[in-house]
Amino acid sequence: MSDSMTNRKIARIERALDALEPLEADCTLCPRECRVDRRRERTGICRSGRRADLSIALLHFGEEPVLSGLPDGPKPAPGVQGSRRGSGTMFFSGCNLKCLFCQNYQISWLHQGREVEDEELAAIMLGLQQQGALNINLVSPTHLVLPILRALRIAFSRGLDIPIVYNTNGYEKAAVIEHLAGIVDIYLPDLKYHSSEVSQKYSGAADYFRRAAPAIQEMYVQQPDLVLGGDGTARQGLIIRHLILPAHTDDSLDVLDWIARKLPLATAMSLMSQYRPCHRAPEELRRPLSAEEYRRVTDAAKRLGFENLFLQPGLFAPDEHLVPDFDRPQPFRWKK
Repeated sequence: MSDSMTNRKIARIERALDALEPLEADCTLCPRECRVDRRRERTGICRSGRRADLSIALLHFGEEPVLSGLPDGPKPAPGVQGSRRGSGTMFFSGCNLKCLFCQNYQISWLHQGREVEDEELAAIMLGLQQQGALNINLVSPTHLVLPILRALRIAFSRGLDIPIVYNTNGYEKAAVIEHLAGIVDIYLPDLKYHSSEVSQKYSGAADYFRRAAPAIQEMYVQQPDLVLGGDGTARQGLIIRHLILPAHTDDSLDVLDWIARKLPLATAMSLMSQYRPCHRAPEELRRPLSAEEYRRVTDAAKRLGFENLFLQPGLFAPDEHLVPDFDRPQPFRWKK
């Protein structure tokens, strides 16, 4: 990244912090609007304070291939002068959505992790870059956008120059996302639900779609095209994820229909089959997704004409699924 681009990014972070930091004392940064003084309290839905809570940071190979490459690809040479590989993924603790079936419940619900100062968070980002990460992948950043921005300001000033991925559950305020323009390179939002009844039942957020839809449209305005580098990995863009839930394919079809009507069909879509019952999943979700259910949704996406689909065929056998365990030093088991 050139010095001028670095300076532009830092200036944009300064402007974002000027606009958003006043909300810290009476937090309305996300749709929950808990109005907690996060400078002093660790309450509200996300149970977060002024500093970020980080569970783990690692090179991750379970994302879409354009984000993480392959685990058995060429290792970076000393000093990272060879090929980069792996997404430099930072799993933050807490969450503003709290889905009953969350596979990351150990960190989203149980809040496993530790409080990290802004300086250390920046050092972790730079360390991932030095390890050869393709990007810095911020998982569940919504409730921690302020400490993340403060850390990025430090990291950019010290040489961070790989893409920033905003990996979100989609339950965002479009007005907050507007302030991330020119800072985030790749948006990776979920669009979990269309039905307010379903989102209320499983995530306690009847307004999920009403909030997520304009936020994703703003992400598209900022990063409309998925831009790949010469190595086939993403440098900029938007990838919308949708996790298909058992017995809820009708809602998945409504999600696809909305995207097809509101965004270009070239918009990258990732249709995930990796659902497994976890944590507090209710009875109707206490089974994996079937191959037939997944096929119904992917066939619909193809009929609608989506041009850039990431699919997960063959993830229906339990031993093929990467179920994370955040009690382990390496939470994921990579497929060879």
